[in-house]
Amino acid sequence: METEPPMRTVWRGAVTFVGMVVLPIRLVSATETHRGRFREVHSRDGGRIRHKRVCEVEGTQEEIPHEDVGRAVELPDGRLVPITDEELERLPLPTRHVAEVLGFVPGSEIDPISYDGAYYAAPDGPAADRPYVLLTEALAGTGCVGICKIALRQRERLAVLRPRRGVIVLQTLLWADEVREPGDLGPSTPFTDREMELAEMLLSELTGIEMQQLKEGYGYGHALEQLVAAKTVGSEVPELPTPQPAAELLAALEESVQATRRSRK
Repeated sequence: METEPPMRTVWRGAVTFVGMVVLPIRLVSATETHRGRFREVHSRDGGRIRHKRVCEVEGTQEEIPHEDVGRAVELPDGRLVPITDEELERLPLPTRHVAEVLGFVPGSEIDPISYDGAYYAAPDGPAADRPYVLLTEALAGTGCVGICKIALRQRERLAVLRPRRGVIVLQTLLWADEVREPGDLGPSTPFTDREMELAEMLLSELTGIEMQQLKEGYGYGHALEQLVAAKTVGSEVPELPTPQPAAELLAALEESVQATRRSRK
């Protein structure tokens, strides 16, 4: 029986409130992504492409061992200033090991488009258990989220603290200037009252989904497996028909409502 690998701590520090109440926590990644893995090949002959780490100063093709690869900041004139992990750990950044709560707002005020990475915040030590439970219950009872700043993965981030199933989630946010405005992407085409009535009826009929039951299943991964299997034996994967917009919106809405009702009987 397969067991999940232990959650690795990616940040350790404390949540503070006006510098007085201190809650030691550690962060672990709350999500994982399942994707098909590709290899780079030469499109002309299918040959595998290899990337080698070489040094421009030495001018040779000898590959540099991974343990000898560091990082640097490039200046406007092209010069590189090497930065070590130890120097990054000593950055004079208040949020490096402290996430100070700036305030609380209703969770509904956070635009979902701003949400970024999610981490579970666990109490770090027995002394943190009581304030941790208290904060979790207070957030759940008020419907508020805490807004804080935190230095995570070499970046200072804005983040929210929110409850989920008895655990605090620290979810990083995009800064306001990282969210693009939609501009004129949305059309302003008029619609009839009957079309709106049917659209709302369709939404009502489709209300109620068990999100926990939804899995990737035969999605992208399965389709990719079909493609690989077909190419291996020299056959073609049949293409699925592309849905086409209905010529008459009103009739399509009525048919969708009726089809939904039939499927739920």
